[in-house]
Amino acid sequence: MKFCQYLKPISISLSPNTEKDDIWLAFKLLFQPWRWQKELTEARPLLLEEEFKRYLGVHPVKSAEGGALLNNFAGGKIAAKQHLTGQFNRVKYAISFNSGRSGLMAILDSLNIQKGDEILLQAFTCNSAVNPILERGAKPVFVDIDETINMEPEDLKKKITPRSKAVMIQHTFGWPAQIEEILEIARQNNLFLIEDCAHSLGAKYKGKFCGTFGDATFFSFGRDKIISSVFGGMAVTNNEKIGERIKRFQDKLDFPSNFWIFQQLLHPILINYLVLPAYGLNQYLGRILLGIFHKLSILSKAVYKKEKRGEIPKYFPKRLPNALAILALNQFKKLEKFNNYRKEIAEFYNDNLRDLSFVLPKSEENRVYMRYSILIENHDTDKILKEARRKRIFLDDGWRKAPIVPLDTKQEKMGYIFGSCPIAEKIAKNILNLPTHINISQKEAQKIVEFLKQWK
Repeated sequence: MKFCQYLKPISISLSPNTEKDDIWLAFKLLFQPWRWQKELTEARPLLLEEEFKRYLGVHPVKSAEGGALLNNFAGGKIAAKQHLTGQFNRVKYAISFNSGRSGLMAILDSLNIQKGDEILLQAFTCNSAVNPILERGAKPVFVDIDETINMEPEDLKKKITPRSKAVMIQHTFGWPAQIEEILEIARQNNLFLIEDCAHSLGAKYKGKFCGTFGDATFFSFGRDKIISSVFGGMAVTNNEKIGERIKRFQDKLDFPSNFWIFQQLLHPILINYLVLPAYGLNQYLGRILLGIFHKLSILSKAVYKKEKRGEIPKYFPKRLPNALAILALNQFKKLEKFNNYRKEIAEFYNDNLRDLSFVLPKSEENRVYMRYSILIENHDTDKILKEARRKRIFLDDGWRKAPIVPLDTKQEKMGYIFGSCPIAEKIAKNILNLPTHINISQKEAQKIVEFLKQWK
């Protein structure tokens, strides 16, 4: 096992969050199929929902004595030191699903989105945020972005029409969007506000968690998100009418098949002990091995082929199976550790890349760095990534080269019109994302920095 770990290259994706305890937990669950879909004694999806509500419902508030609430979340336990006071703001509904896109499908259903309704969302997004809109016969309207890689409010104003029904803001890579301004625009135009927090679990805007501003929010626990259960997601709302509708939507769903659950449990094991070491030996060997696992359906893909042409696969929407909820809970208790580590690695990049010609992200205390994004305007990013692979540095996470990612997504099937969001198109062309996850050591981050210096 140590030999396999020695061979692992630097990688930005492919189960980046998994630590030894996560892999061991997945391995044990493989041999406990009676716990896969549901568990009679203790339903873990329900426990995850309660922990989620508790976590999002805490916001630091100054006390009369000048103290502050200590939010010490660890495994569902929230503590306050003696002499510190605070306030708990309740989050009423957190409802689990087998993916973030399933959660979005439930939200769109709860908002009674109809055929022909327009949903405004930013360009430079994933097709899994677009397909649930298409599935309801609604029309995605793409809004350009700003330097934060988030929705640009002025372009939003220009694209609202009488058929607009909702605005969906995406806190890209954990960087909070301009929530207050966008919320005001939504309210002035009688639009629902949906928050896409797939990248931003733990991020805050003016001291309040992202995901607690909109009418409804969805989170993702995908394989390369802030926390990971390979697949998984959560829909959150404080609106009773919306919450009850989402709950009824969930109640009607089946669990995924045992075979699908089996694929997800295998993922952290095979990726960490076979696929990544194979990439470390030879990039083509790693690619071939992963391709074989996908071809034989031993592992599932993060984005299915159908989704790239505007369709929803049969795997969505489904309930969150018990086994994946167990993985998510194990990751959730490490959330603060993960996010603090991401900030440390981001600060390291800031300190060591600031003298180069790249455009770096602004340091923000309240953001979480699911990725550290840089813009490279004077060099071809394809050439940079190709050279990096030769040095066992794999930085292509699929978030590049197209307004709707991954790159091989049929843009016309998404309803995207080229030229409608020029800033998003330019950023997609020039962006390069650097890893910040728990398995990237400072030594490896230094190796990335040294590699990038040749492109300054």
